[in-house]
Amino acid sequence: MTQDTAHIFLTGGNLPLEPNGFVGREADVEELIELLSVARLVSLCGAGGIGKSRLAVRVASQVAAEFSGGVWLVELAEAVRDELLVPRVAAVLGVKAEPSRPLADTLLDALGDRQLLLIIDNCESLIEESARFCRTLLTVCPEVRVLATSREPLRVAGETVWRVPPLTLPRPGGHDVRTSEAVRLFIDRAGAASRGFTAEHNAGEIASLCEALDGMPLAIELAAALCRVLTVEQIHARIRDRFRLLSAGDRTAPARHQTLRATVDWSYQQLKEPERILLRRLAVFTGGWTLDMAEQVCAGNGLWAEDVLSVLCDLVDKSLVLADAEVAGQTRYRMLETIRQYAAEQLDVSGEEIELRRRHRDHMIEIAGRIHRLIVRRPRPTWAEICPMLVLLDELQANVWAAVRWSAENDDPESALHLLVLLRWPTIAGGRFTPADHWLDRLLEVESPALTPRMRGDALVLRGQVAFGQGDPEAARKACVAAAELCRATGLHGPLSGALAILAWVAIYQRRPDRARCLLDEALEAVHRVDDPWHEMVIRAMEGTFALSEGRAKESQRSFEAALAIAHELDNHWAAPVALIGLAQVAWVRGDLAEARAYYEQALDLLQDITAHWQTITCLSGLGRIALAQGDLTTARARLIESLRLCRGTGQRLGVARRIETLAQLALAEEDDRRAVRLAGASAAIRSAMSGSVLPSGFGARMEELLQPARARLGDALVAQLWAHGQEMSQEQAVRYALEGDERVGTSPLTGRSPAAAPLTTLTGREWEIADLVARGLSNKAIADELVISPATAARHVANILAKLGFSSRIQVATWVIEQNRG
Repeated sequence: MTQDTAHIFLTGGNLPLEPNGFVGREADVEELIELLSVARLVSLCGAGGIGKSRLAVRVASQVAAEFSGGVWLVELAEAVRDELLVPRVAAVLGVKAEPSRPLADTLLDALGDRQLLLIIDNCESLIEESARFCRTLLTVCPEVRVLATSREPLRVAGETVWRVPPLTLPRPGGHDVRTSEAVRLFIDRAGAASRGFTAEHNAGEIASLCEALDGMPLAIELAAALCRVLTVEQIHARIRDRFRLLSAGDRTAPARHQTLRATVDWSYQQLKEPERILLRRLAVFTGGWTLDMAEQVCAGNGLWAEDVLSVLCDLVDKSLVLADAEVAGQTRYRMLETIRQYAAEQLDVSGEEIELRRRHRDHMIEIAGRIHRLIVRRPRPTWAEICPMLVLLDELQANVWAAVRWSAENDDPESALHLLVLLRWPTIAGGRFTPADHWLDRLLEVESPALTPRMRGDALVLRGQVAFGQGDPEAARKACVAAAELCRATGLHGPLSGALAILAWVAIYQRRPDRARCLLDEALEAVHRVDDPWHEMVIRAMEGTFALSEGRAKESQRSFEAALAIAHELDNHWAAPVALIGLAQVAWVRGDLAEARAYYEQALDLLQDITAHWQTITCLSGLGRIALAQGDLTTARARLIESLRLCRGTGQRLGVARRIETLAQLALAEEDDRRAVRLAGASAAIRSAMSGSVLPSGFGARMEELLQPARARLGDALVAQLWAHGQEMSQEQAVRYALEGDERVGTSPLTGRSPAAAPLTTLTGREWEIADLVARGLSNKAIADELVISPATAARHVANILAKLGFSSRIQVATWVIEQNRG
């Protein structure tokens, strides 16, 4: 008995052997087996190349023993239009025609009460015939079950449609990408194509490649086959031209499965003209769209707006468009990237692309304008009105950047900047600093006559806000100085208030209190002239931050309470957390940890449904620090890790440095001195690498609090070595070490660029002696007399102590020394 014969005997039908290993889809197979036990007609629907046929055969082989009449496969891949289905089924089952009797009747009699599973593969080739035949089978053959594969549902009574998903992709931040079905399939097929293939050092590259291919099995198999002649890196680099790259498949496969283009092209050729029109026009959307967007952008010239819904439904049925999520009460549609690229090619050939891109850009400006008006309009909307638009905006980010890019590349900087400026508050509150920084820099390079003064002024202010959010105060200062000069010259008080507010932030950061106070007063005066309570709230919160930095806690609390009152009046869940965070920080300074925690938790509760990364990060970090201060190290670690993970994706270097510093303090509390010193060194290195960075007040003092106990336990030499390890880490290595505890990062040999050196924050023995005298209230002259040194030398030592600890006054030094001695 041959292997094929044995297989037919075991399955009681004509089910083929699997040509190679079946990879992944374990959960899908299990679910379909369960489904077949209760449903008589199950249709596996999905795009070409998604793996419908292979999955059907796999499921059928698992349930074959349950069908005494066998499992039979009817393939329609090569069927032509108007061909009859019944003769194909009869031929597979061995049913012969009878004289003077329809073959269909003979076939149904032969099936009768047989307990049989019929797989009808590629029903889209004969969709109407397949639907009629299956409806009849369900009516007259009670023990027959049908497992169909098709690019669209049959739409008959009793049908259960099961959409075949792409293979699972690696989870963001996941430790082992090989748990992904897509990665496993690539590795398996690449190993078969090239005996020398190994995934040991390029698993991350494979994961990125599989993600670019949407987890589509056909595309992954075609790409893996190229490993016989290309490296994974080469394949990934060329994947943008996927239709040319993936053009040599299995010679024995149906023609439309031998190349990726043939698979998609076949589906496109089967469409009716309105479906082709809509599919290619939908290519202007990046990431996803709603029905309203499709009607606004894609209607006209052969496709009426009122017909868009029905045509879109047809494309969903044919698995060329996915309806895979609900966003703000609306269904979100998208295409697999392979389909979208093909549709984009058809759009380019049609000659409609420029007009469609313009419509898309204008519609994104319309949506942005709607969001902006919701935020600033009078009477104020409720948060319930604002929130759905913000949630929708989160889903449309890729479309926003596509619209900005198209405008920039087509010499329309005004429209691109208009879109960015309308989305100012979502950009800042959501921490979407990248790629806003890139586009603002590029668009602001345009000569002045190409931009109106108002647009340039608003854009410069936004650039300053983005730069400050990224931890680049010098870039923020330059942008806002230019904005303030332009706004003063043209009488633009609205953007002027924004520019002055950011310049005040920079002054606070640079420890220039007099200038900060002056700028804040001027910013308030400007904002009152344009009646902008949202911006007034921001400035009041800045006043609170400024007062707190000066040690004026009561004044700070009053400013934050005033900001909170405005936020409540606006019913704005972006605005209120800003004030609540400020009140939490005031409570922290006063030592009221319970009140601080309550404020942070109130703020987090308001942020549940929106993207506001900066505020969420600050709340999580604050709660982590409170837990650390209270000795709850488990909660502290959970909150701080969550904060750093979120911060990692925002591009905020200063935020990353702060989070790593706090995790160093946690490591010290956990008695892991080595880890604490490495993390402290890494945090300091990130800060020092930042352009124009100024160490925050008390930074050196906090470093000393970390390093002093470590030196006592480990010794100066080892602390210096560990600090150097931390300094050597890149930011990404430091983040990975902080999150995952990857000791290979933290203990890698030094590069030799510099010898191990003590941290710059380390106070010398003499400086500790002088710091103690400062704490006792001695003047420089008295210190000089006490130590028998010159007053100039004493003054120099005190200046060094202030610089190392990051303090601006002797009182701060005294307070810190007293706290250290008390500990």
